[in-house]
Amino acid sequence: MKQINSVTGPIEIDRLGKTLVHEHLRTRAESVAVQFPHLYDSDEEYRLAMDQVTAVRDRGIKTIFDPSVMGLDRDVRFMKRVSEDSGVQIIAATGIYTFHYLPSRFMANDIDFMADQFVRDIEVGVQNSEIKAGFLKCATGNQGITPDVEKVIRAVARAHLRTGVPIMTHSVPEKENGLLQIQIFEEEGVDLSKVLIGHCGDTDHLDYLERVLEKGVYIGMDRYGLTSVISTEQRNATLLALIERGYVNRMFLSQDYCCTSDLLKPESYKKSKYPDWSMTFLLDKVIPTLLAQGVTEEDINILMIENVKSWLS
Repeated sequence: MKQINSVTGPIEIDRLGKTLVHEHLRTRAESVAVQFPHLYDSDEEYRLAMDQVTAVRDRGIKTIFDPSVMGLDRDVRFMKRVSEDSGVQIIAATGIYTFHYLPSRFMANDIDFMADQFVRDIEVGVQNSEIKAGFLKCATGNQGITPDVEKVIRAVARAHLRTGVPIMTHSVPEKENGLLQIQIFEEEGVDLSKVLIGHCGDTDHLDYLERVLEKGVYIGMDRYGLTSVISTEQRNATLLALIERGYVNRMFLSQDYCCTSDLLKPESYKKSKYPDWSMTFLLDKVIPTLLAQGVTEEDINILMIENVKSWLS
């Protein structure tokens, strides 16, 4: 790949610049949003997204990958509006976010039918628009690889093989299900250097992380600010240990921040539960701490610029 689809059109990979590889402009239950729209305030959602995106833009971020897909109420027109109004390049995903079951339309059809829809998002456009997806997303939760989850992973793998766009996953390191995802990708013939196993920063078990990395994938140290699973200090210590072991060119930094989320409403509750969590936390607090602990500016550039280009190309 020399170009990637953004929500405003194709862009050269060399123009991505400093990138946050896993952030959400908005997440919500699409079924609730359709049936009970009075629960949502579109003006507030736009304002909160713009507040965060312009803040990171002013700190040097050029590109944001938003892995919201079906199951998180992906809205590429909303993404495009934020991108155009902020000047930040936003990359949308295709795929399905489920930890267990699929909607009946996908249960009733086979893996290749699902893959066809993902390919259409990449090659034709998402949601009957001309806005094309730039990467693929699948998820595995505490339930493990259920039959429907496996179907999504295999469909994502097949769409990747047909289009060449990279794959990002949601994983639960405590359950070591990143390795199960990798096994399915291997069975489907995926080049594992095009796979990013997400949320690996949620553990400090270096043995597990090295077993994942030995497969040739990238890993996401991408939930900075979410301290209910593991502290920021533990995340930093794990990152430092992996850099010392030679893995700086296989990791990404991000926060998995949700500008709005059904799980964390109202905003005051989100702030009380995760006071540090924002799109700027990594830039304002984490990176200065890492630099003081011996990480170099070159390392940061690799983690936030060069690795993204390598994953894509």
